[in-house]
Amino acid sequence: MQKILIVEDEAIIRSALKRLLERHDYAVSEAASVEDAVILDPQRFDLVISDLRLPGEEGTALIERAAPVPVLIMTSYASMRSAIESLKQGAVDYIAKPFDHAELVETVARLLHQQSMRQGAPPEIADDGGSRQPMIGDCAAMQQVYTRIRKTAPADVTVLILGESGTGKELVARALHQQSKRAGAPLISVNCAAIPETLIESELFGHEKGAFTGASASRTGLVEAADGGTLFLDEIGELPLDAQARLLRVLQEGEIRKIGSVETRYVDVRLIAATHRDLAALSKSGEFRLDLYYRLNVMQIDLPPLRDREDDVLAIADILLDKARKRHDRESLRLSRAARQDLYDYPWPGNVRELENALERGVILAEGRLIHPDDLGLTPAATRPHPAPAAPAEEPHASDTAEGVSLEDYFQHFVLEHQEHMSETELAQKLGISRKNLWERRQRLGIPRKKNARRTP
Repeated sequence: MQKILIVEDEAIIRSALKRLLERHDYAVSEAASVEDAVILDPQRFDLVISDLRLPGEEGTALIERAAPVPVLIMTSYASMRSAIESLKQGAVDYIAKPFDHAELVETVARLLHQQSMRQGAPPEIADDGGSRQPMIGDCAAMQQVYTRIRKTAPADVTVLILGESGTGKELVARALHQQSKRAGAPLISVNCAAIPETLIESELFGHEKGAFTGASASRTGLVEAADGGTLFLDEIGELPLDAQARLLRVLQEGEIRKIGSVETRYVDVRLIAATHRDLAALSKSGEFRLDLYYRLNVMQIDLPPLRDREDDVLAIADILLDKARKRHDRESLRLSRAARQDLYDYPWPGNVRELENALERGVILAEGRLIHPDDLGLTPAATRPHPAPAAPAEEPHASDTAEGVSLEDYFQHFVLEHQEHMSETELAQKLGISRKNLWERRQRLGIPRKKNARRTP
């Protein structure tokens, strides 16, 4: 249950807030001043809701003392300028009194969700040399991946990683292993698509001497080699049906039997599987065992393709470029502005692996100190029709306005027409701006907020 601290000197308001939030399954504590809040230790909570005007220190004093816990400031309509100042000091948002109950609950839920996403920090992965580097990416989809890794790794359950080729499924498997209780044991990685179908069972489960033609000695399988640790089966959708039946036995009973042996052995292995194929659809067509699919899909992690991680592309490119420069001893190389634009615009059907190849090619072909678009070898016809990332737009798009109508006219018309049945949060979302910007424009254009505005049922 998520914990919220309310800091409000008026007991009636404080009690009303507590009852409201407890009805929505939050654990709520109360304080009447900053001093009382500090005694309760605001960093133990998931969110602090504080009045701006308090006896003694102002509520903004909690912003620093509660960090990294977010602080939501409450203020009266007459103190909006102070509320905006509190945002500049680090408050995550503000809400005006008398507040709409539904709007408050919605704001609290949004802030707590954002906080839980921020807690999904990129996991660090140790490479073969022992150095640790965090996974790259700050987009919302990757934050969800990090959170799922953090929660799943210690649980010692089977994990199914889904994603297109080149999205980093093996990196996720390594992160899961290295954050698990089995981190000190081996991680055995197997690409099921890279092993001939006639050899896959022998590779996974081992064989006895003379079990088949060419079996000149007994061999331990990779499943047994992973005993006590983690077995990562990449491209498990390519596993033959006979091998699937054997793998199901391992998951159900922890048993393996070498080819040509009558002896059963027991293993303690955590299985992580990955595929770019739709296993549910393969199960319906009989190409993949349905019972194995259900055994594998205890916990699922979905990796987004690079084309859906636009804000991460250039950050990933910088890391990969740095590695390529060191490999080829060309550390003075830089990407030209046009090359960075092309990297951002390209849809990357081959995902991170294709990006890495393009940068490797650029480092090898570049002359001088800049890598130009021609050095990357990308296909211009495949680029996405949108601009490079910039600061978030604060204005509605011109296409949203009627011909001949200014943006300010559109803003004023929209707010006056909808504010009686929309909350401030909804208005801001529809206009594509922040609540702070919405309030500042109201002030500039002289548009008063309807104090009794309520959302329609």
